[in-house]
Amino acid sequence: MRIHVLADSDTRWKWGAGLAVGLAPGSEVHAHMLRGRSTPTARQLAEVGITPSSITEATLAEFAAAPVLESADVIILGTVGGATHAALHALARRFAGAPYRPILMTGYVGVVYEKMADGLLLRAGADIVLANSPFDRRRFTEVYEPLGIPASSIVQTALPFLDERPYDPARTFAEHPYTVCFAVQPSVPADRNGRMYMLRRAISHARLRPGRDVLVKLRSKPGEATTHVEAFHYQVLAEQLDEPLPPNLHFVYGNMSQTLDRTDLLVTVSSTAALESMHRGMPTAILSDLGVREIHGNHYFTGSGCVTDWTAIDEGAAPIAHESWTVDQGIRSTDPFGELRNRIAELRGRPLPPITPYYTAASAPEYVGTLLRRRGLDPDGSPGPGAAAARSRGPMRRTSRRVLKVAYQFGVQRVAPKIQQWGGV
Repeated sequence: MRIHVLADSDTRWKWGAGLAVGLAPGSEVHAHMLRGRSTPTARQLAEVGITPSSITEATLAEFAAAPVLESADVIILGTVGGATHAALHALARRFAGAPYRPILMTGYVGVVYEKMADGLLLRAGADIVLANSPFDRRRFTEVYEPLGIPASSIVQTALPFLDERPYDPARTFAEHPYTVCFAVQPSVPADRNGRMYMLRRAISHARLRPGRDVLVKLRSKPGEATTHVEAFHYQVLAEQLDEPLPPNLHFVYGNMSQTLDRTDLLVTVSSTAALESMHRGMPTAILSDLGVREIHGNHYFTGSGCVTDWTAIDEGAAPIAHESWTVDQGIRSTDPFGELRNRIAELRGRPLPPITPYYTAASAPEYVGTLLRRRGLDPDGSPGPGAAAARSRGPMRRTSRRVLKVAYQFGVQRVAPKIQQWGGV
């Protein structure tokens, strides 16, 4: 099977590539990186651990026009809602009237805790919209059916990066001490004070528990981007502290699954890493120190039995998620790709209907026009005025864009925090 993955960040490439490999092991997987602020670096791509048959970097217009899509069996749209909707319009125009077109699939990289209706309607029109759990399937159906969108497009699966290796609570610690991993997020919390608080509590825990290793698991290095802008990088904040860090506290990068292999307690505000640790049966702490709030996403975990705080962790708390909750969240799925494989086989065996995004230039002209213009497309899905300029950019122009992106991120992560610190912000 030939599967093409469009991704706009390292996280969504990890999701799309993992989905492709899990769906059809041995498939030919092609990577298309959407050119933009969060285009992953070579290091970020290598960290995922999946090597594609080919890799390109393109605008949305360039991707939709790519000749290689003619032979694609499946296209996985691993992009934010607006880009996914624009891609549906561009691909609808590309394959209009064609006797054959690939199956279009999209979904969510992690838990869906905000803007659910907005995100679902932007993804409507794909042949398959993935729900990561029975809970999500019920919620997605409640949005689609009243609006006349076929609920048959919703297919239940599970997050493809949930590792099968179970946590062994009886293991010995000959190789390493009891290890606490604080899985950080680029934008939760978003403000400097909140992030400094989290860093200080991790440092305090390391000092209170000198027999433990405390890992601060970072998503991206200073100057790199991921799905969300990280204005106050934890490693940069640590450099601004007056006191030295305890020797048992370490900043780590790399594959999350490999980090969990040495972890005994996963601590986070609301990172998807919590689903990975819960899947393994590992103690998982969802922090409530800054409140259980929709803006933080930790409200999603209220039924898990894992909501706690740093003080309780200092005192030895190591909560285990309730079994009933993990089952409903798709964390304990025994055959995550079974239904999806069946649906793919069914769709491949018959002519596919025209691609019909939910929003059109007639039903939502302002909304659709804005979404598409931002991504270099006209309201009918054709390349917009900026597309020709984008195609003409040579290697030097692309290199300049990379330099400017790194410079911007350096300013956000290092210069701006200093200015705010001096100004007492």
